[in-house]
Amino acid sequence: MNSPADTSANTPVSYFEGQYAHAPDPWHLAERWYDRRKYDLTVAALPRARYARAFEPGCSVGVLTELLGPRCDALLATDRVHSAVDTAARRLAGQSHVTVRLLAVPEQWPSDTFDLVVLSELLYYFDTATRTRVLRQSVRSLGEGGHLLTVHWNHPVSEHTCTGRDIAAELDTLPGLRPLARYDDPDFTLTVHERGTGPDPALSPARAEGLA
Repeated sequence: MNSPADTSANTPVSYFEGQYAHAPDPWHLAERWYDRRKYDLTVAALPRARYARAFEPGCSVGVLTELLGPRCDALLATDRVHSAVDTAARRLAGQSHVTVRLLAVPEQWPSDTFDLVVLSELLYYFDTATRTRVLRQSVRSLGEGGHLLTVHWNHPVSEHTCTGRDIAAELDTLPGLRPLARYDDPDFTLTVHERGTGPDPALSPARAEGLA
């Protein structure tokens, strides 16, 4: 089945506010086996055991954030909906190195440099131009050798402008990135890219430890 056509319009914040107004976790992210499995695969795909500074925009209620936290020295997680930020902050209260902040990308973007940016179930809410802007900002935020991880749903949804497979194809054409890993599930596509423009191949975990 084909992905939905790009409507050249971003999903308005009122849509998300309406979702959270009816339930603190409207997509049941903390309850379903599908999401638990996807989050475990997402964290397992991280090429490094630990990251100095990471950024997760669109963190929702912080279920993935909770798993990313132990892998980071500092983690900035943001969302544009107040109630989602409040829920995520309560969930992450025990991880003092995790900062949860109200922030709307791409209009607002942190000035920090990161060695990991995670875009999970976020990009398909943007039209092509805005999605490209978010991806380019993500690349610019990464230090050399930093990692960009994306994971997105593959089934058509009326509010989505594209699928995970579409996003993976866009990433492969983005300047400044080298592909490191990709996982195509019937339900979602997960990719890992490394920031780097030189001729050397991406640094795999085995190569990083001198095993290959």
